[in-house]
Amino acid sequence: MATQLAATKHERTSDDTENESDLLELLGDEYTRRVLRAVTEQPRSGSEVVETADVSKATAYRRLDRLEAAGLVRSEMVFDPDGHHHEQFHAVVESIAVEFGTDGVSVSVETAVEENTEPPGRH
Repeated sequence: MATQLAATKHERTSDDTENESDLLELLGDEYTRRVLRAVTEQPRSGSEVVETADVSKATAYRRLDRLEAAGLVRSEMVFDPDGHHHEQFHAVVESIAVEFGTDGVSVSVETAVEENTEPPGRH
């Protein structure tokens, strides 16, 4: 695989209440959690996510798009030995912490930092 997860971590704390609400709403969805679980276990193609998460193709891709926009999942183009290619998805989220305090709700997301080990132009 061309991209490796480095040992270093990146922590992102959301100060924007709207972003926190969006993230909590996203993760509150059963289908989103199934899709995230599938790509947390191992990198998967879209069709593998459909099968593993037991969701429709449209549902899988909608959830993957939202998870990618939220910074919890990344995708890359993978080239097969026979010349075919497909998009592969993998989770980069390591942990999500939700804290309830006197100032309201705070959400912190810790993600793995990626290092690209493939030559430029190959992915």
